[in-house]
Amino acid sequence: MRSIQELFDAGKKLEGAGVHLHRGFGHPHIPKFDPFLLFDDFSSENPADYLPGFPMHPHRGIETVTYILGGEVEHEDSIGTKGSITKGDVQWMTAGSGILHQEMPKGERGLKGFQLWVNLPKEKKLSDPRYQEVKSRDIPEVPYGKHAKVRVISGAFEDVDAPVTEIYADPLYFDIQVKDEDQLTIPIPEGYNAFVYVFDGTISIRGKRVKTGQVALLDRNGTGLTVSTNSSGARFLLAAGKPLGEPIAWYGPIVMNTQSELVTAVSDLQSGNFVK
Repeated sequence: MRSIQELFDAGKKLEGAGVHLHRGFGHPHIPKFDPFLLFDDFSSENPADYLPGFPMHPHRGIETVTYILGGEVEHEDSIGTKGSITKGDVQWMTAGSGILHQEMPKGERGLKGFQLWVNLPKEKKLSDPRYQEVKSRDIPEVPYGKHAKVRVISGAFEDVDAPVTEIYADPLYFDIQVKDEDQLTIPIPEGYNAFVYVFDGTISIRGKRVKTGQVALLDRNGTGLTVSTNSSGARFLLAAGKPLGEPIAWYGPIVMNTQSELVTAVSDLQSGNFVK
């Protein structure tokens, strides 16, 4: 079973047009989480923290995964997609060769959600942009252990396949809720990088506690993870993906392999040729 390699506290950040969020990891931590680049928790009960939103901005070379557990986020983009994701929905956007999009939280009753950035391999950096938007009702929930359930966002669990498919890093992305004292063993492909983010309660991994607001980067040894909870239960996200092992050149919302590719991307943006 895997151990915790490193533990991180999600730190406060200001992004978008003034959104207050907590970042679990990002640019300073590459390539530790490869193929994952960034993880944000933008949950808040205060509308002033999230209503400024993320107005129209570019992405190239990555995939962004937005998972909402409370509130609403309206989105639209330069390829004509427009919609809204609410409680339990997920949006998996493959930016590929380039897309302009915006994500604008709505409502005064609070927001609970997360965004994960997944890198694209070199041969897919300039692939066609696409969306996979999945409603809550279409995300399978698998009862597990004595008191747990696993929402399968990507990958497969207990022979149940996720609705999100054809992701290049072959990731697992699970939302795991445990209602009481329990011990769960969750399979993880050997050699994949994996992390856990706890957003409710406390869990224990091989005797080491992970509290609300902490990211645990796991080592690569082993084909599973054993998680224990106390009588208060817990809820956490587990992500695992196949490392790409490629160079990373990162400028804001654009992630390529070389500095010259970044220069090209910025030139395309300035000349109006960013969206292919």
